[in-house]
This record gives sequence, structure tokens and C-alpha cells, in this order.
Amino acid sequence: MLELNISQNNNSYSNAYGKYFARVEGKKTMSIDDMAQHMAEHQTPFSPGTILGILKDFVSCTREQCLMGNTVKIDNLAIFKCSVEANGMTIQEGYKIVAGLGGLPPTKNADGTSRTPDYTKEAQYAIKSAKLLAQATGDFTRQELNDDVEFRWTKAAKETIDGIVSPTPTPETPGDGD
Repeated sequence: MLELNISQNNNSYSNAYGKYFARVEGKKTMSIDDMAQHMAEHQTPFSPGTILGILKDFVSCTREQCLMGNTVKIDNLAIFKCSVEANGMTIQEGYKIVAGLGGLPPTKNADGTSRTPDYTKEAQYAIKSAKLLAQATGDFTRQELNDDVEFRWTKAAKETIDGIVSPTPTPETPGDGD
């Protein structure tokens, strides 16, 4: 069951200013060790250690394949692939167009020496940042997820909502309204 919390948009420049939005309340982050232990409890002949080794290899290989530009599809779960947030570029004579990240601080090479990107006014960097995308697939489509998921408010969210929808009347004190 997914528990929902609630938060109010306080950005006065937003069209959604003042509106409340439901957010999933995170419970526990399951590590790969936790998942191996969980999977071993499902009547499998494999030990948690064997499962852990397989999962670690799978994660490593999935990362490797994504970084090579391949898409990795895990049936009935997700399709993983790398994507980018791109900069808008003006391509014109005299400009250097860099197929890479721009505006990043200096980084370290494998040997520990500093690597400072070539920042010049004439250089334009194609990429703001790289990101990993995961898209539901197979039996884990958005519709299947909508059909299977159950929701409830967290205690704090319920109190917030109830306090706004049905505020507790304040008792009148003598002399009010005189």
C-alpha cells in the first residue's frame, strides 16, 4: 500500500500556487542486499549470497550497457536507458561545439590530476546533464499499476486535510463581539 503525504505549493510565481499536492511517503529504501534476502525467502533453492552475486552482476552489466547507449529491458518491470538534458546551441562560424557537459567544475582524471574543461566564450556545450530513464513495460504498465495500487493518507496528511476541510471551531471567550 502506498501512503500519501500532502504538501502545498508555496511558489508565488507558479500557476499552482497555494494548491496542495499528494506525494508518496517513502518507507524504506531496499538495498541490493535486502532484495537478495527478500528473494531468498520466496522458497528459492538459492542462498541470499548467490542471489546477491547475481543481482550485483546484473546491476553492473545494466549500467555498462546503458552507458554504451544500449537499452536494457527487464520484462514486466522497466526499460532502462541513458538520456540527456541538452543545451540549446547556436551554431555559427568561429564557435567550438563540444559534445559534452558544460558548466561543470574541474574533475579529476583517473591518475588524480585535475581536468578542467575548455571554457571559452566561443565554446558551446551540447549537454547540461546525463540521466537514466526507466519506463514501465509488460505487465508493469501505468494502467496495470493503476489497477493494482492502493492508497491511504499518512496520519500527518489526514490531520492537515481535516484541519483545513473541517477546522475545529474555537470556543468563544467572554467579551467577544461586544
